[in-house]
Amino acid sequence: MEGRPTRLPPRDATPADIDLSDIQGNVLRGYTMPAAAYLMLRISDVAQATTLLRRSLPLVCTAETWDRQPAAAINLSFSYAGFQRLGLDPDTLASFPPAFREGMRARATLLGDVGPSAPDQWEFDEPHVLVSVYAADAERLEETLGSVLVPDTQDGVELLHVQRAHDLPGGKDHFGFFDGVSQPAIQGSGVLSRPGDGIRQGEHGWREVATGEVLLGYPDEDRTLPKAPHAPYDRNGTYVVLRKLAVDTAAFRRFVADAGYPGGPEMLAAKIVGRWPDGTPLALAPDGPDEALASDPARINDFGYADDPQGLRCPLGSHIRRANPRDAPSFFGGRLSARHRIVRRGRAYGDPLPPGVLDDDGADRGLVFVSFQSNLWRQFETIQAQWINDGDRFGLGRDTDPLVGEPYPGATKLTVPGTPPYFVTSRPRLVTMRGGAYLFQPSMTALRHLARLDG
Repeated sequence: MEGRPTRLPPRDATPADIDLSDIQGNVLRGYTMPAAAYLMLRISDVAQATTLLRRSLPLVCTAETWDRQPAAAINLSFSYAGFQRLGLDPDTLASFPPAFREGMRARATLLGDVGPSAPDQWEFDEPHVLVSVYAADAERLEETLGSVLVPDTQDGVELLHVQRAHDLPGGKDHFGFFDGVSQPAIQGSGVLSRPGDGIRQGEHGWREVATGEVLLGYPDEDRTLPKAPHAPYDRNGTYVVLRKLAVDTAAFRRFVADAGYPGGPEMLAAKIVGRWPDGTPLALAPDGPDEALASDPARINDFGYADDPQGLRCPLGSHIRRANPRDAPSFFGGRLSARHRIVRRGRAYGDPLPPGVLDDDGADRGLVFVSFQSNLWRQFETIQAQWINDGDRFGLGRDTDPLVGEPYPGATKLTVPGTPPYFVTSRPRLVTMRGGAYLFQPSMTALRHLARLDG
C-alpha cells in the first residue's frame, strides 16, 4: 500500500481550479468520435522519437471545451520502460509507484491473467508509447495515422501493434448490451452529471467524485493529495490501464440458451450482466426491460444496492454490481465504492457476430479496455483482483465475475438468489486477455518537457 501526504483542508475542485488546457482531453470527458486506433510503439532512436513527439504535440487534444468538434484528435501516454528509454532522471523514475514501475506483465498473476490469458499468450509486448487516435470516420482515422508516422521519423520507433476500434451499432457491446451507461461524474470537469454517476449521498442524492481520484494534483476522496511522482509529472496527469480483451459472443449465447434457467435465456443474460440489453438496470426493473426508463438519462443510472442486500433483484455476483458496488456494504462491513472509481474510455473492436448465430465464426472481436485513475493499486487492481476475480467481498467465496472473470476451476458458479436460489454452473470462458500495459498520460506541460529531452 502506498503512503499519503498531509491531509488537506476540505474543498471541492471547480472548473476554475482546473487548467483544462493542461490536461489531455480524453480524461474528464469522452470523445464522441466513432473511429479509433491504438498505436503501440517502441522507441529505437531517442532523438528521432522526440522529433516525432514534437511534431505530434499540435495534434494532442486537451480538455478545453470545443467550439467545434475536430475531425481527429490524439493522446499520448508512456510506460515506465518508455520513460526510462527517453532518459528521465533516476530520482524521477523512482518517484513513480511500484505497480507502474513493475508493469502489467509482472503483475499478471495478481490480476488473474493466467492460462489462455497469461502474458506468454499476449499478442504484443509492453509498448514504450501508446498513441490513441480518434476520428470522425474511418477515412479521417487513416489520414491521422499517416500524419503520426511519417518517413523521416518512423525509423525512430518500432510499431509493435496497431489496434483499430469503432462504435458498434446502437451503442451496444459484443454481448448485445447497451454499453457505457455508468461513468463517474468528476468534480471540476464541467460535464453535467446525471443521478447515479457519482457517489451516493444520503438516501436519494448523489455527488461528484473528487478530482484527485482521477487526476494527480487535486484532493481525492480522503481530502488528501494522491501520492504523485516528481514535477512536472505531479499534476494534471493520470495512470492508464490498457487491456485488449477478446470476447466469445457465440459461447455467451450458447451458455444462456442451454443453461435451463427458469426465467429463460434473456433473463439469465440480464442476471449475469445486471442490466437488460437496452440498459434497464435490474435494480429498478427486475422482471423485464423498461423502455421509458432506459431512454431517460435522469433515471437509467439512478439506483443503488443497499435496498437489495440479498440480491433478489440484481444478483450480488452480477457484472455491474461487482465492478461498481455503489452504496452496497462489503460482506466484511463498510462501503466499497468511494475510493475505487475509475474512468473507462474503452472501445469495441471487430465486427459483431450476426444475431442468432451460435457458432463461433473465428473473427477477432472484443474490447480495447482503457481506464484512468490516480492509483493503479487502489483502483484498477482492487476492482480486477478483489472484486472481479474473487468473490469474498460479496460473500461469494471463490466465484468470479460471471461475464469477465477468469473461470478458475471450481469458481464458475453464479448464484441467482430466490426461494429457492438457482445456481448457474460451468460457465465457459467468455473473455480472454490478449495484451496490455500500465502507462502514464502526462499533462501538456510534462509532454512539452519530454519533447525537449535529447537522450
